[in-house]
Order: sequence, then C-alpha cells, then structure tokens
Amino acid sequence: EKHRMETEAHVDRLEEVFEKFGKAARGKTCPAIDGILEEGSEILEDYDGAPALDAGLVAAAQAVEHYEIARYGTLVAWAEQMGKADVAALLKETLKEEVATDEALTGLGEGGVNQRALQAAA
Repeated sequence: EKHRMETEAHVDRLEEVFEKFGKAARGKTCPAIDGILEEGSEILEDYDGAPALDAGLVAAAQAVEHYEIARYGTLVAWAEQMGKADVAALLKETLKEEVATDEALTGLGEGGVNQRALQAAA
C-alpha cells in the first residue's frame, strides 16, 4: 500500500515536471521494465512454494528500483544542467524515495531472506 501511494506521488510529480516544460505527460511502454517484470513472473512460477521465492522476488524488485534510480538520477542531472532547479527538486524527491525503497529491499535480503534461501538449497 505504501509503495502504491509513493508511485502515485511519483506520477503526480512527473506530470508537474511535464507541465513546467509546457508538455503533456503520456504513458509509454518500457521494454526494459517489461523484461524485468517478465523475470519476476518467471521467478514466481519457477520457485513457487520454495524458500528461494522470497529472495528471488526481492532481487526482482531491486532490479526495478535500480532501473528507476538510474533514470531519475539522469533526469536530475539533466534538469540541473538546464538550470531547472524546481524540476530537479521534484525529481530528487522521487529519487530519494526510490533509494529508500531499494535500501528497504536490501534490508529484507540481508535480514534473513537470502540466508533462508541458501540454507534450504544446502
């Protein structure tokens, strides 16, 4: 629920960014994210009921977060280079939330999910 609400806030910020450039925001399919999501679906299918499922899902979720972090980092840099401090601030807020989500996922992995998967595989 928290992540869904954050995602809605990210969309709102992106719409605001587009408005600041006098453009309409529009959705676009991203083949890279589609591929990452497909991997997540394969993990669900291949490891259903296995101890490694949680570790695999954490890894898949982190792949999405890392992609988003890379994209938002680039957008922040571009906004700063264009002298658009207001746009950079909006994008930095989203970037900060993406990094926090990634750190939370790392905590899950390091907090026992990965170890349980390894122990079950041994």
